[in-house]
Amino acid sequence: MPKTGVDDIEDLRGLGLGRDGQAELIETQSECTFVFTNEDGWASGVVMSYIEFEGSFWVTAVEGRGHVRGVERDPRVSMVISNAGTALPGRRMLSMRGTAIIHRDPATKARFLAAFAARHQPEDPESFIRLLDSAKRVAIEFHPTAVAVSHDSTKMPGNGRGRDSSRDQ
Repeated sequence: MPKTGVDDIEDLRGLGLGRDGQAELIETQSECTFVFTNEDGWASGVVMSYIEFEGSFWVTAVEGRGHVRGVERDPRVSMVISNAGTALPGRRMLSMRGTAIIHRDPATKARFLAAFAARHQPEDPESFIRLLDSAKRVAIEFHPTAVAVSHDSTKMPGNGRGRDSSRDQ
């Protein structure tokens, strides 16, 4: 019987991230790919910094950018988080789909920007807030409705790239 991760990688069932793995990835990573539909109906994405805040995921942008216009047209979006660039071992990924809401009101933006700056510029959050707090700045709140797909290569033997670690013993 073939061994997933050693002989082939055809059947990846059982290699999804569990709740603990999802939480670890979300907490460790700071960037995501935010996927939206552009004006021509094509799936488009942009890499963005995010935070988990007030029970949702949040990103920020400036009015007129493609992803802001995309959310205005169709609030159904996806958010993909991987462990690329982190110290987490293996290859991990979480893709969520859901809906997005654009916030323009000063009170919501102020709460969001304080939390965003504390996470992404903890040494000097006030300077980061000043940089981001512009007239055209919006906060985008993402409510996940489903995990579309996830993957955790650490559940495979060896390195998940064809090396069987049991042969090393």
